[in-house]
Amino acid sequence: MRRLLRWLGRGLLVLLVLVLLLLAPVGYNELACRPQGEAAAYASILPEVDHRPESRTLMTYPEWHIVHAYDDYARVIRDGDPHDYGFLRGIGGFWSSLCALSKASGPHGGVDGGTKQMVYVIGTSFTAELLLKAAYEETLGRIATWVRGPEHAATDAISARQAADYAAFLRQTPWYRWDFQRDAGELQGKSDTFRDWERATALGLEYRAKASYAKVIEGAVANVGPDALRLKMVATGVPEGFLAAQTEITVTETRPEGTVIETPHYAALTALLAEMASTGANFVEIAGNDDIMFTAISDRPTEPDALTGMARQGYGDYRHLMQVKVADLAQSLRELPGKGLRLEHIHDY
Repeated sequence: MRRLLRWLGRGLLVLLVLVLLLLAPVGYNELACRPQGEAAAYASILPEVDHRPESRTLMTYPEWHIVHAYDDYARVIRDGDPHDYGFLRGIGGFWSSLCALSKASGPHGGVDGGTKQMVYVIGTSFTAELLLKAAYEETLGRIATWVRGPEHAATDAISARQAADYAAFLRQTPWYRWDFQRDAGELQGKSDTFRDWERATALGLEYRAKASYAKVIEGAVANVGPDALRLKMVATGVPEGFLAAQTEITVTETRPEGTVIETPHYAALTALLAEMASTGANFVEIAGNDDIMFTAISDRPTEPDALTGMARQGYGDYRHLMQVKVADLAQSLRELPGKGLRLEHIHDY
């Protein structure tokens, strides 16, 4: 009995240490990444009902970092193996970017408690997921690749395609709507090689666990309601006929400051704003705010005035987080090619 109690105590101690390690980045962010600067006053054009907290243009990035991490992972395993992906780099990129963005949130009034809690929850979950995946892929998964040899097995190719499809799906749709059970089933019975059996077993367990968790999250979202899928903005200089040709845009009114339009957000908004900027349009206000952030890609590790940046795994280039005034957004987008930059995503609210 004493031996059992000793082992139980050791197990609880290990669990406590693991929990503290997972929560350490949260504590660091709270203590060392405090908002810097004072909130700037801005008299918005749109009514309060159409406003979104301005700091969320910064705080949407941590969620997108996870999307980008899945995309990087898919890119790495397209030609390589899972253990070639830098799991710790993916985790570190999340927390280091969150720290930089938390510091930059001061002029936007800081980060509200609900958003901060959400970011910490997804960051801790992301950290735990990648640590578990690293623990397996760097040990048993790596051994399975040695047994397999240099050529990819059938399930390696299938899992790489699934990872790429999943990353693309996340750009517009919540993760919990992905059919993980379908992915697990697709890996079954492809051949009798050890690697195929190992991939079908390991990834099958991962996908089924995610499928169960997704049901829980979907139920929770159903109870509180999903985020609004559309937002309003004020734009000027939109060419005649452009708005009428866009099925995703609704014109709600015309004001002296510009045309008020309603649009989708997420990835669809990025494509739409880029197209509008290319026609010569300009933006006055988006969701009641006068500041916005976007990410751009270049071959250089640093860019002037970027809030932060990081290397993209599997691509050999770099992502930069850029903040501009909404009034300067269209011109900034038009100038990107001349600066050797490529637009990745515009972070709305």
